[in-house]
Amino acid sequence: MSDTDTAQLTDKEIQKEVERRRTFAIISHPDAGKTTLTEKLLLYGGAIHEAGSIRQRKASRYAASDWMAIEKDRGISVTSSVMRFEQDGTKFNLLDTPGHKDFSEDTLRTLVAADTALMVIDVAKGVEEQTEKLYEVCKMRNIPIVTFVNKCDRPGMEPLEIMSNIENKLGLRPIPATWPLGYGKDFQGIYDLIDQQLLLYTKAEHGTQKAEIEVYDDLEEGLAQTHISSADKDQFREEIMLVEDEFAEMSKEEYDQGNCTPVFYGSALNNFGVDVFLRNFKNLAHPPQPYVNEEGKVRKINDDFSGFVFKLQANMNPDHRDCAAFVRITSGKFRRGIQVYNQGTGKKVKMSTPHTLMGDERNILDEAYPGDVVSLFNPGDFRIGTTLYHQKPVRFNVIPLFTPEHFMKASTKDPFKRKQLREGLKQLSEEGVVHVFEVPDGVGNELLLGTVGALQFDVVKHRMDTEYGVELRMEPTPYHAARWLPDDQKVIDQLDASYSTHITRDMEEHPLVLFDSAYALNQAKEKVGEENLFKFKQD
Repeated sequence: MSDTDTAQLTDKEIQKEVERRRTFAIISHPDAGKTTLTEKLLLYGGAIHEAGSIRQRKASRYAASDWMAIEKDRGISVTSSVMRFEQDGTKFNLLDTPGHKDFSEDTLRTLVAADTALMVIDVAKGVEEQTEKLYEVCKMRNIPIVTFVNKCDRPGMEPLEIMSNIENKLGLRPIPATWPLGYGKDFQGIYDLIDQQLLLYTKAEHGTQKAEIEVYDDLEEGLAQTHISSADKDQFREEIMLVEDEFAEMSKEEYDQGNCTPVFYGSALNNFGVDVFLRNFKNLAHPPQPYVNEEGKVRKINDDFSGFVFKLQANMNPDHRDCAAFVRITSGKFRRGIQVYNQGTGKKVKMSTPHTLMGDERNILDEAYPGDVVSLFNPGDFRIGTTLYHQKPVRFNVIPLFTPEHFMKASTKDPFKRKQLREGLKQLSEEGVVHVFEVPDGVGNELLLGTVGALQFDVVKHRMDTEYGVELRMEPTPYHAARWLPDDQKVIDQLDASYSTHITRDMEEHPLVLFDSAYALNQAKEKVGEENLFKFKQD
């Protein structure tokens, strides 16, 4: 067989595998039930046999996606997790993200690695602030969005009210895909508008197992088995008549461009509607899409292997002080043992121990394809945004540096742990947990920490203590704002000589200017031009 024939077979193999994959991120406001829904997708996808419930954490049970000590202590997600499961031949890569606004930087980076977004909304609260912010990122990238309206077993907005809320808050046209039967405590099932079936559910104890379901092709036959009132049945029939054709008439182009969203209703806690959602999600979610390199050219899916690091996670195994690099594969076939180049350093690295992950559990991975997320051992020179390639050089410049909005001076209470202080903070900065700077005009053993959200300082303090044995002393600073700077010494010198401005650099030598006041910021804009003061910066 000739090399051309082999290449064609490889292209066909890659295309076949790409079409089987769906890589998606879950976005929501805190407490919308995102982590619970993640558990149930894993349950219905066959990745786990019993769902861990947030309510059972006092009995030492945790959600599969929450593995860090602080997550277990506080019952919130503070870092993105990557999980993989397969159903009916479709391989899902699920990127679970923190819901809390203070950890939005991690979420925004993770969205760069996703082809589709799953938006989770609390039926009682509708679209909330954090959901709006994350939606804006999806909109910038034209990521298609599928919506799951959660907690329909509790009092909340009526279905039509939820639809209006989505459209008014996001300017996103909602397309009903399922419709809830019953309201709050009377929630009994859903009508599948895609397959035109009524599904009645029986609660499973604690929601740890799949719910029992009765399926009716005839709507009236199914309604006869329910115990809702005649008036509620009449209202349900009217609503179904009103919305039953919308999904069939949905514009694929409008959906692909992120201008409309299919809406599913359910209760993740009780497993109502999760099965219908997952069955249809594989048809709605995009297969892996090609990425554009820094020169604006498309890297074809069937080009030789390439990928980029979108997340680093230190100390997943605290006993070994290791660091895992999460790589989104963008093209070609990845094989265990493949020799790849680090575009940033030019070094060649052998990928001898690639893993897939389920929370903090690891399994060796022999091969992977575009859309897959691979966990690799970080040899020490991988950074967030690092491009890896096999033969054909490429650089993806897709992950921005976000401007820190909160600052603290940090030092160690134990003067003999200065080395651990710098090493620990350096590793956390490489993960993207915190930005670490030298203190402008500083003296003594202090570093300046910058974060997008104030709660990130608690994470830094907790992890430095539990993972590095360093107890931090933190002190607030009066900085009003910060901006990244170009690597232009003239601009840096102008600002360094300005009143109430302070120049510093992070551990990767990226220059940043700090301002004492809004007045100082405005003066800097006049002096060097707003185009030289970046709210976010491409590395």
